[in-house]
Amino acid sequence: MISFTCSLAENVSSKVRQLDLAKNRLYQAIQRADDILDLKFCTDGVQTALRNEDYEQAAAHVHRYLSLDQSVIELSRQGGESSAVDASLALLQEAEQRLKGLVRERLDQAITADDLPQVERFFKIFPLLGLHEQGLARFAQYLCTQLASKAEENLLLAVGGELSERRAALVFTDTLTLLLEGIARIVETHQPIVETYYGPGRLYTLIKHLQAECDRQAERVVDKFMQQRDYQRKFQIVQNSMMRSISTEKIEPRELDPVLSEVTLMNARAELYLRFLRRRITADFEVGDATAPESTVQEHQQSLEKLLNHCLLSRNMQELIGYYIPMEEYYMRETVNKAVTMDTYEKGQLTSSMVDDCFYIVKKCIGRALSSSNIDCLCAMINHSTSVLESDFREVLYNKLRQGFPATTLQDIQRGVSSAVSLMQSSLQQGKFTPMGIESSEDAKISFLVTLNNAEVCSENITTLKMNLENNCAKLFSQGFGGGEHGRAKIDSCLSDLVAVSTKFKDLLQEGLTELNNTAIKPQVKPWISSFLSISHNIEEEEFNEYEANDPWVQQFIVSLEQLMAEFKASLSPIIYDNLSSLTTSLVALEMEKTVLKCTFSRLGGLQFDKELRSLVAYLTTVTTWTIRDKFARLTQMATILNLERVTEILDYWGPNSGPLTWRLTPAEVRQVLALRIDFRSEDIKRLRL
Repeated sequence: MISFTCSLAENVSSKVRQLDLAKNRLYQAIQRADDILDLKFCTDGVQTALRNEDYEQAAAHVHRYLSLDQSVIELSRQGGESSAVDASLALLQEAEQRLKGLVRERLDQAITADDLPQVERFFKIFPLLGLHEQGLARFAQYLCTQLASKAEENLLLAVGGELSERRAALVFTDTLTLLLEGIARIVETHQPIVETYYGPGRLYTLIKHLQAECDRQAERVVDKFMQQRDYQRKFQIVQNSMMRSISTEKIEPRELDPVLSEVTLMNARAELYLRFLRRRITADFEVGDATAPESTVQEHQQSLEKLLNHCLLSRNMQELIGYYIPMEEYYMRETVNKAVTMDTYEKGQLTSSMVDDCFYIVKKCIGRALSSSNIDCLCAMINHSTSVLESDFREVLYNKLRQGFPATTLQDIQRGVSSAVSLMQSSLQQGKFTPMGIESSEDAKISFLVTLNNAEVCSENITTLKMNLENNCAKLFSQGFGGGEHGRAKIDSCLSDLVAVSTKFKDLLQEGLTELNNTAIKPQVKPWISSFLSISHNIEEEEFNEYEANDPWVQQFIVSLEQLMAEFKASLSPIIYDNLSSLTTSLVALEMEKTVLKCTFSRLGGLQFDKELRSLVAYLTTVTTWTIRDKFARLTQMATILNLERVTEILDYWGPNSGPLTWRLTPAEVRQVLALRIDFRSEDIKRLRL
């Protein structure tokens, strides 16, 4: 039974295979007949079309002939109708060559006559005849002729035309923009024709021809720009000035201003144009390469990069930007130095003029570099700005602070004079700053406080500048400029350097505050706190009541401290004043601690000290946003110890009984404070197990 079934299945399979073979031979016969009929149809059709000058129809017949399967035609030539097939082939080949010649000739005539409809008509015929490259080359030649003519006209207008003052400063930018916009318009207009008649992947060929003409015309614009704007000579003067500290010839920064703006705008237009080409060519390649091997995709990508990065337009722009960067740096340094030299201070203002002026200049220069859409250019200018702010501008503030705050004691006066003399010597040696005359004490105070405010505002301005740059760069990257992740990494590195400079200004501010605290506040506060020693705290109830009625020390100390700080509150920014108040608070706490350890206390004296300390802490809490209780934690614990009724009571607050309280005093210090109480025996204190 099984063998019968197998035999039956084999027979059925054999019959199916025979049917398949017969079917395929039938299809081949039909295809052969169709191709022979097509060949005959094409032969008759192309001759008729050529007689009627219907070149589109003639090209369609030739295209159909070229699309026929050559192996089928060869089989037909070997059959009975070989003579007829040979005759048809001969006629078609002759018609193909004749049509190619006619189409070339008519396209050349249309180009000569500047007849765009006829140019486009014959341009569309070329791919039907297999002449894709020739068609694109001839059409591009026509478009390039149009471009060259218009570019020549625009350049002559730019060089010799009457323009308004505002447009005259940007005339070469406008000329270059017209050229690039013209090419972009050509690509937009003719891309559909190329894609429809030549197929995907061919737009690159057309753009390559157009870009060659673009390079020629852009070079002429750049050459005229360099000639008319005297760009090369200005660069040489700048270079010489920067290489030698004393130059025979200098250039005014304001002369560079319009030229630098024009260069960045020219580069921005070029970047925008190249990005447009990249987008169009990439999209065209993606369609054509959908089924292509990886090697072809890579080859196309390399061709695109070579076209855009190594074209003469890119090289010309790189040359302009190469000159621009040192010139922009020179402009920035010179104008910043001028702003420092012309620094003025108006009464009632916290800062002097040079801060706003310098940061206006820095933001202007970085903004101009940003407008070029060139990430390398922007990075270079951020780095130069960082250098100017750190080396030049910070140095000015540093030297002003080195003069010190006007001293109040003989030693401080001597120290201030020594500092001023060393500053003048270093300034003269460097040749950077004009030594100032001997200022009055009041002027010197104002100068020091204004410089502190300047340092703080500089730090804030740099932080703001960094945030704005981050936002602007994010927009630039989102628009396709900047070179992707590599460009982002460059920008991040430059911005981190900018943050480091902001920190250096903060450090400078802190150094100045420390100097102010040591020179102006400490010499005043120390005697006031030392007067605490003259007030006896070994008191009885009668004296305690008298102290309560007429405070002997703390209220006068608070009034004196308030008057001292009022001088600075009006002249310092809220943030700096707050920091100064914090330093003063730390100073008061430290000096009070030293003074208290020199006193002796009775039980009521300890209570009096506790009241004085509470009043002092309450006042200081109102003058600063910084936490006060932490600074006075040790003093508060000393007051607690001095208020104990007996020595052993300390054990209720110490060790496991301390609860949430964290003791800032060591066991030795606790014993030292206990010893300040005249009614506590030293034997009891020594016996404590702490």
